[in-house]
Amino acid sequence: MAQKPSIPKGTRDFNPEEVAKRNYIFNTIKSKFERFGFMPIETPSFENSDTLMGKYGDEGDRLIFKILNSGDYLSKADQKAYDDKDSNKLTSSISEKALRYDLTVPFARYVVQHQNEIEFPFKRYQMQPVWRADRPQKGRFREFYQCDADVVGSNSLWQEVELVQLYDEVFTALKLEGATIKINNRKILSGIAEVIGASDKLIDFTVALDKLDKIGKEKVKEEMLSKGISPDGIKKLQPLFTLSGDFGTQVESLNSILSTSEEGKKGIEELQFINTAISELGLKSAILQLDVTLARGLNYYTGAIFEVSAPNVAMGSIGGGGRYDDLTGIFGMKNMSGVGISFGLDRIYLVLEELELFPETITKSTEVLFINFGEKEALYSLKAIKTLREKGINAELYPDNAKMKKQMNYANKRNIPFVIIVGEQEIENNLFALKNMITGEQQNVNLEQVVKNFS
Repeated sequence: MAQKPSIPKGTRDFNPEEVAKRNYIFNTIKSKFERFGFMPIETPSFENSDTLMGKYGDEGDRLIFKILNSGDYLSKADQKAYDDKDSNKLTSSISEKALRYDLTVPFARYVVQHQNEIEFPFKRYQMQPVWRADRPQKGRFREFYQCDADVVGSNSLWQEVELVQLYDEVFTALKLEGATIKINNRKILSGIAEVIGASDKLIDFTVALDKLDKIGKEKVKEEMLSKGISPDGIKKLQPLFTLSGDFGTQVESLNSILSTSEEGKKGIEELQFINTAISELGLKSAILQLDVTLARGLNYYTGAIFEVSAPNVAMGSIGGGGRYDDLTGIFGMKNMSGVGISFGLDRIYLVLEELELFPETITKSTEVLFINFGEKEALYSLKAIKTLREKGINAELYPDNAKMKKQMNYANKRNIPFVIIVGEQEIENNLFALKNMITGEQQNVNLEQVVKNFS
């Protein structure tokens, strides 16, 4: 019995219409990347395991797809680890490579490895698939594309300003108006933790704070208490739980909370710089919003933190990023500051689909199909098709000399708007019978008129 075909959970096939829509997003993002001076690079789909492992925390390490060594990998397995069922030690002895988890760590490896060939500051973009052994759900897949833009080798906050503008440009071009670009700063989070006497519990504090809009302030307080943060410290946080108003108003509240923290005040200064610049420059359709609960990527972000949410759709983030001061340090290259953002292609696709924002012409493929009546007629048609293609018109010949009804049904099912019928009479008069498949109208025209019909 034949095996029923299937694909792994968390992966997808894409039909021609879906590929066309994805390419529309890719091309839009790519054009804006290049408009802003970013240059493309690509890295391998898999890296040496030691390049990836230990860079994303324990949870991230668990989600990395490992690749078994070639050949008889068990012959080189750690026997003790095998007997003890110690999966971590066993894995390192039978797997030396892994599928990339994101594009950021491979980029850091690329910068260090090619540092003598790179002109700094280096602005790169990368649009490639990544893999995570995550639990599949709506908007979350095990294989998905990331579209990243990063600048390394510059401490200037003008880079953050440009990245806010880049987000605005892309989402405006995709007609996704009203996207919210949330911004925070790691220094502010560190400053708050310092003020409440919880610097050693920064991660616990920020994980709890991040849940404020989901579980409410009382539950957040309970979680902080359970993590060892003192009641007095939590009392000092009270203004954070009611933080509201515009960017400037929130910054004023933060100033009062962080008055004793130099690190926190530095974070406020950086946010004010970005906000002042964006206020002067203006945004086309996006909204820049301060969100002090934002704490993504805390393991390596050191300055600004970004996250983008779509308007009118419950989808989670459709983009994010931030400033990292020493990411290349993990590969021995110290003091190389960088900042970058990422676009979540798959979630952006779902948002555009739900809001019906894809252009109607996006799936345009064949514009005219030539009906096949035999060898002589096919050759006559192919000569015309060659001319049409040279003029930029998508044309094709039905490959088989099949019944007319079958060929017409093929055109209808593929939504091809025109067919051309060529018989002996048309060949004798050097004409083509052009039929509109929507209106049913048919007319005899010469090749020049055919071209003009699609101009």
